Amino acid sequence: MRRTSALTAAVAALLLTVGLGGAHAAPVGPAPAPASAPSASTGLLDAMRQDLGLTERQVEDRLRAERAAARLEGEARRAAGRSYGGAWFDPDTARLVVALTDRSEEAEVRGLGADTRLVRHDAGTLDRVKARLDALAAPAGVAGWHVDPRLNSVVVTVVRAERSTPAVRAFVEKARASGPVTVAETASAPRTYAAGTVGGDPYYTGNVRCSIGFSVHGGFVTAGHCGRAGAAVRGWDGSAMGTFHGSSFPGDDYAYVGIHSGWWTVPVVLGWGAVPDRLVRGSAEAPVGASICRSGSTTRWHCGTVLAKNETVNYSQGAVHQMTKTSVCAEGGDSGGAFISGDQAQGVTSGGWGNCSAGGETWFQPVNEILGRYGLTLHTA
Repeated sequence: MRRTSALTAAVAALLLTVGLGGAHAAPVGPAPAPASAPSASTGLLDAMRQDLGLTERQVEDRLRAERAAARLEGEARRAAGRSYGGAWFDPDTARLVVALTDRSEEAEVRGLGADTRLVRHDAGTLDRVKARLDALAAPAGVAGWHVDPRLNSVVVTVVRAERSTPAVRAFVEKARASGPVTVAETASAPRTYAAGTVGGDPYYTGNVRCSIGFSVHGGFVTAGHCGRAGAAVRGWDGSAMGTFHGSSFPGDDYAYVGIHSGWWTVPVVLGWGAVPDRLVRGSAEAPVGASICRSGSTTRWHCGTVLAKNETVNYSQGAVHQMTKTSVCAEGGDSGGAFISGDQAQGVTSGGWGNCSAGGETWFQPVNEILGRYGLTLHTA
């Protein structure tokens, strides 16, 4: 969408508010509420109420509980030691649940403030099973696989219409021979969300439109399937914006775009006029079960929950590893866009199935992996 001078003034006010007067950016939406206001912007609250069916008070309570769970997860894992079987956020109790294989570790983990569940397999065992599946060639009827701590199993997801084909059945048999495996079904195979050049923002490469993920010092991160290293990038207005300095797809789905002079970065996730922009203050990873929202140039803001981590997604172009699965919808052109939980950056949109009319699921590439891969620093407020 085209920016206006009023929006330009708004972002200038936002930068001064957060002490970033020396920074510049392409104009964005109105400034968020001051620090004394609720922890989530009005737009984020509206999106979570709409997509998760929560009241404003429930959204605020949930965001506070999820932040506490995210802080607790690492400490609980260390306390559990070799008994650790994974962890997730339970929205019904608003607490972190930690799976344990040894009852003797329960008291210490509970003393930290987490709930516990006894399971048969530790996280290391499940990770090794998933790694064995990663070494297999999967047919198109297999959508992906991931470790599910709640089921204490590796979940292999197959496309419902193809579950009985010989190739899918053969893959499932090999998977089950590898260890604890549960088979789930999905309505459709995942696909990436790149799109042809159509009206709207945020950037273009060749005849493809994708969405900016998060600002980093020197540029931004986005999806790897949007462009190869060396490809030129045009901005929302068609002017030269930058170049893909690094890109990986398949195997991974991330990229780093370095921007030219005349373009600047700010620590915000764009609302595209549909919701106020969201300041980015860090990249603490949200646990499974936590709420999460996505911003993209096609469908704007939508929210859902984190369904799984470290999932291998089997696109037609090849498998992509270490993805996070969500219940958030997306559509063509949303690729590369930002996934955020509260004010914490989570990842860049990769692909999924469905749409924002009928619903679906979307995967993202975790942002911390991208930052580490290219030695980048997230631009934060």
